[in-house]
Amino acid sequence: MERVYVLVLVFTCLVNIHPVAQAIGINYGVNGDNLPAPTNVISVLKQRNVAKFRLFEPNEDVLTALHDSGISVIVGTSNQDLETLATDYAIAVSWVDSYVLPHYSSVNITCIAAGNEVFPGDLAQYIPGAMKNLAAALSASNIAIPVSTAVSMQVLSVSYPPSQGLFSADATPVMTEITEFLQSKNSPLLLNAYTYFPRVGDPSHVQLEYALLQDSADTVHDDPYTYDNLFDAMVDAVYSAVEKVGGPDVEIIVTETGWPTDGGDDASIENAQTYVNNLIEHVTRGQGTPKRPGKDIDTYIFALFNEDLKPEGVERNWGLYYPNMTEVYNANF
Repeated sequence: MERVYVLVLVFTCLVNIHPVAQAIGINYGVNGDNLPAPTNVISVLKQRNVAKFRLFEPNEDVLTALHDSGISVIVGTSNQDLETLATDYAIAVSWVDSYVLPHYSSVNITCIAAGNEVFPGDLAQYIPGAMKNLAAALSASNIAIPVSTAVSMQVLSVSYPPSQGLFSADATPVMTEITEFLQSKNSPLLLNAYTYFPRVGDPSHVQLEYALLQDSADTVHDDPYTYDNLFDAMVDAVYSAVEKVGGPDVEIIVTETGWPTDGGDDASIENAQTYVNNLIEHVTRGQGTPKRPGKDIDTYIFALFNEDLKPEGVERNWGLYYPNMTEVYNANF
């Protein structure tokens, strides 16, 4: 009986930690000249139970280091490649041949992101074509990886209340085409959602506790829903916008969120640690958002490192780790 009890206890513990590994990932940026070797990074983060990465562009060193690691990865294309990927199917085939096929059997690539935060900008028109060509190239190689794109909250003209979420007039034509593609392929939309920016942009109306997902925050009512944190409200605003352009079944993956530790208003190690750990606890409960209850929200924290080649200020201060792999603060993975 004792052996059975121990086995049950071990199984229960594994079940309890499983959602953390499944729900939370980290953005692996490489915009620094003092970053450690990817093999060292992955060795440390495996010990921390980190199971998901996101790469903004293909990085051969990181992809090779991920082989047989058990860590999954979202791989993005560069924004500058979108036009050629959209207008020349052969370029999409070459991209898949170069960056997917050499790694596919050894790395769990969970999504291809055609561009990152292209709105607003002239390249946005090429996102749907790039997505379609990449999807066709993957299919031709018998590879079943969803294709999407990562957008910021700037695609919305209305974000409050969440039920009134609406794409801007400029974004609507392309976002409609993107949404129709995602709906037809049962693929997710990738969203970069930072509660920090609404807070510092309008501190008199956006409560710090509400942005930090703290229990002491005031609630916001949007009948029939009630919101006790800004993260859920932002995600649901995008869900509302997506539904309005024909995507009732499109799921959202939050590919970027985080809080800076220095360089701006409300930027501190204490606030960053509070936000990230509250977010981890919130996401791993599996409760979803008020609009999509019970739906897991796969979420990727920005970012792995403080990257010294970025502009000075908050841009350099989002990392969970310093380049020497010591923690900026502890995240409860």
